[in-house]
Amino acid sequence: MEPHSWAEQTIAPAAIDGQTLCPWDIGIAVAELQELLAAHGFSKVRIDGNFGYITEAAVKAFQRQHDLRIDGCVGPKTWAALKTSIQPGARLLRQGRTGADVAALQGLLRVNGYAIDRNGVFCSATQDCVHDFQQQHKLKDDGVVDAVTWAILRGRPLTKTRQTQQRWFWNNRKWW
Repeated sequence: MEPHSWAEQTIAPAAIDGQTLCPWDIGIAVAELQELLAAHGFSKVRIDGNFGYITEAAVKAFQRQHDLRIDGCVGPKTWAALKTSIQPGARLLRQGRTGADVAALQGLLRVNGYAIDRNGVFCSATQDCVHDFQQQHKLKDDGVVDAVTWAILRGRPLTKTRQTQQRWFWNNRKWW
Protein backbone atom coordinates (compact mmCIF):
# COMPACT_ATOMS: atom_id res chain seq x y z
CA MET A 1 0.00 0.00 0.00
CA GLU A 2 1.39 3.38 -0.99
CA PRO A 3 1.47 6.04 1.78
CA HIS A 4 -1.29 8.65 1.67
CA SER A 5 0.74 11.39 3.37
CA TRP A 6 3.70 12.22 5.58
CA ALA A 7 1.67 11.04 8.55
CA GLU A 8 1.36 7.50 7.28
CA GLN A 9 5.14 7.40 6.79
CA THR A 10 6.01 8.69 10.30
CA ILE A 11 3.38 7.39 12.72
CA ALA A 12 3.08 3.87 14.07
CA PRO A 13 1.03 1.40 12.01
CA ALA A 14 -1.21 0.90 15.06
CA ALA A 15 -2.20 4.57 14.77
CA ILE A 16 -3.90 4.07 11.42
CA ASP A 17 -5.30 0.58 11.89
CA GLY A 18 -8.75 -0.28 13.08
CA GLN A 19 -11.05 -3.24 13.15
CA THR A 20 -13.08 -3.83 10.02
CA LEU A 21 -16.52 -2.29 10.45
CA CYS A 22 -19.64 -2.88 8.41
CA PRO A 23 -23.15 -1.45 8.51
CA TRP A 24 -25.12 -2.38 11.61
CA ASP A 25 -22.01 -2.88 13.76
CA ILE A 26 -22.09 -1.17 17.15
CA GLY A 27 -19.46 -0.13 19.69
CA ILE A 28 -16.61 2.18 20.55
CA ALA A 29 -14.84 1.64 17.21
CA VAL A 30 -17.99 2.80 15.42
CA ALA A 31 -18.11 5.91 17.62
CA GLU A 32 -14.49 6.73 16.66
CA LEU A 33 -15.39 6.20 13.00
CA GLN A 34 -18.29 8.61 13.42
CA GLU A 35 -16.03 11.18 15.11
CA LEU A 36 -13.62 10.95 12.19
CA LEU A 37 -16.41 11.29 9.62
CA ALA A 38 -17.80 14.34 11.45
CA ALA A 39 -14.31 15.86 11.57
CA HIS A 40 -14.09 15.33 7.81
CA GLY A 41 -17.23 17.41 7.34
CA PHE A 42 -20.00 14.83 7.40
CA SER A 43 -22.16 16.79 9.80
CA LYS A 44 -25.25 14.58 9.56
CA VAL A 45 -23.39 11.70 11.21
CA ARG A 46 -24.46 11.32 14.83
CA ILE A 47 -21.83 9.97 17.21
CA ASP A 48 -23.79 7.20 18.89
CA GLY A 49 -21.74 4.06 18.23
CA ASN A 50 -24.37 2.64 15.87
CA PHE A 51 -23.31 2.05 12.24
CA GLY A 52 -26.67 2.91 10.69
CA TYR A 53 -27.64 4.03 7.21
CA ILE A 54 -26.48 7.65 7.71
CA THR A 55 -23.02 6.48 8.77
CA GLU A 56 -22.96 4.05 5.84
CA ALA A 57 -23.82 6.85 3.39
CA ALA A 58 -21.06 9.04 4.85
CA VAL A 59 -18.53 6.18 4.58
CA LYS A 60 -19.47 5.63 0.93
CA ALA A 61 -19.18 9.36 0.20
CA PHE A 62 -15.77 9.46 1.91
CA GLN A 63 -14.62 6.41 -0.06
CA ARG A 64 -15.78 8.05 -3.29
CA GLN A 65 -13.89 11.28 -2.43
CA HIS A 66 -10.68 9.36 -1.73
CA ASP A 67 -10.81 6.96 -4.70
CA LEU A 68 -11.33 3.92 -2.49
CA ARG A 69 -13.50 0.89 -3.14
CA ILE A 70 -17.06 2.06 -2.41
CA ASP A 71 -18.52 -0.73 -0.32
CA GLY A 72 -19.67 1.05 2.85
CA CYS A 73 -17.36 -1.06 5.02
CA VAL A 74 -14.38 0.41 6.82
CA GLY A 75 -11.30 -1.72 6.26
CA PRO A 76 -7.57 -0.94 6.45
CA LYS A 77 -7.48 1.43 3.43
CA THR A 78 -10.49 3.45 4.59
CA TRP A 79 -9.14 3.66 8.15
CA ALA A 80 -5.77 4.82 6.79
CA ALA A 81 -7.40 7.50 4.65
CA LEU A 82 -9.61 8.68 7.53
CA LYS A 83 -6.76 8.86 10.02
CA THR A 84 -4.01 10.30 7.83
CA SER A 85 -6.06 13.06 6.23
CA ILE A 86 -7.59 14.40 9.46
CA GLN A 87 -6.75 18.01 10.22
CA PRO A 88 -5.36 18.73 13.71
CA GLY A 89 -8.02 20.33 15.85
CA ALA A 90 -10.94 18.99 13.81
CA ARG A 91 -12.05 16.67 16.61
CA LEU A 92 -11.63 16.30 20.35
CA LEU A 93 -8.72 14.10 21.28
CA ARG A 94 -8.62 11.88 24.33
CA GLN A 95 -6.86 8.74 25.44
CA GLY A 96 -7.40 5.86 23.02
CA ARG A 97 -7.64 8.01 19.87
CA THR A 98 -5.19 7.48 17.02
CA GLY A 99 -4.25 9.23 13.81
CA ALA A 100 -2.29 12.04 12.21
CA ASP A 101 -3.97 14.62 14.45
CA VAL A 102 -2.66 12.76 17.51
CA ALA A 103 0.83 12.78 15.95
CA ALA A 104 0.47 16.55 15.43
CA LEU A 105 -0.56 16.92 19.08
CA GLN A 106 2.48 14.94 20.17
CA GLY A 107 4.69 17.11 17.96
CA LEU A 108 3.31 20.27 19.59
CA LEU A 109 3.84 18.75 23.03
CA ARG A 110 7.47 18.10 22.04
CA VAL A 111 7.84 21.72 20.88
CA ASN A 112 6.48 22.76 24.28
CA GLY A 113 9.20 20.77 26.09
CA TYR A 114 7.63 17.37 26.69
CA ALA A 115 9.60 14.20 25.99
CA ILE A 116 6.95 12.20 24.18
CA ASP A 117 7.13 9.82 21.22
CA ARG A 118 5.39 11.08 18.11
CA ASN A 119 3.69 7.83 17.18
CA GLY A 120 0.08 8.93 16.61
CA VAL A 121 -1.33 6.92 19.52
CA PHE A 122 -2.93 8.87 22.39
CA CYS A 123 -1.51 6.65 25.14
CA SER A 124 -1.20 7.19 28.89
CA ALA A 125 2.13 9.03 28.41
CA THR A 126 0.43 11.48 26.04
CA GLN A 127 -2.42 11.79 28.54
CA ASP A 128 0.04 12.68 31.32
CA CYS A 129 1.69 15.35 29.15
CA VAL A 130 -1.69 16.85 28.23
CA HIS A 131 -2.73 16.95 31.92
CA ASP A 132 0.54 18.65 32.85
CA PHE A 133 0.22 21.17 29.99
CA GLN A 134 -3.36 21.99 30.95
CA GLN A 135 -2.39 22.48 34.60
CA GLN A 136 0.56 24.72 33.71
CA HIS A 137 -1.63 26.93 31.52
CA LYS A 138 -4.57 26.96 33.95
CA LEU A 139 -6.85 25.21 31.48
CA LYS A 140 -9.62 22.76 32.27
CA ASP A 141 -7.55 19.77 33.39
CA ASP A 142 -9.56 16.94 31.88
CA GLY A 143 -6.98 15.44 29.52
CA VAL A 144 -9.20 16.18 26.52
CA VAL A 145 -7.60 18.25 23.80
CA ASP A 146 -10.23 20.75 22.67
CA ALA A 147 -10.02 23.99 20.65
CA VAL A 148 -8.70 25.97 23.63
CA THR A 149 -5.90 23.49 24.33
CA TRP A 150 -5.00 23.39 20.61
CA ALA A 151 -4.80 27.20 20.50
CA ILE A 152 -2.51 27.41 23.53
CA LEU A 153 -0.34 24.53 22.25
CA ARG A 154 0.09 26.39 18.96
CA GLY A 155 1.05 29.55 20.82
CA ARG A 156 -1.97 31.46 19.60
CA PRO A 157 -3.82 33.84 21.87
CA LEU A 158 -7.39 33.00 22.60
CA THR A 159 -9.78 35.29 20.79
CA LYS A 160 -11.65 37.46 23.19
CA THR A 161 -15.27 38.20 22.69
CA ARG A 162 -15.93 41.82 22.08
CA GLN A 163 -17.36 43.45 25.15
CA THR A 164 -20.23 45.79 24.57
CA GLN A 165 -20.64 48.73 26.84
CA GLN A 166 -24.10 49.59 27.90
CA ARG A 167 -24.68 53.32 27.97
CA TRP A 168 -27.72 55.42 28.37
CA PHE A 169 -28.25 58.06 25.75
CA TRP A 170 -30.42 61.02 26.49
CA ASN A 171 -33.12 61.95 24.06
CA ASN A 172 -35.89 64.34 24.96
CA ARG A 173 -38.47 61.74 24.02
CA LYS A 174 -37.08 58.49 25.51
CA TRP A 175 -34.13 56.70 27.09
CA TRP A 176 -32.03 54.54 24.82
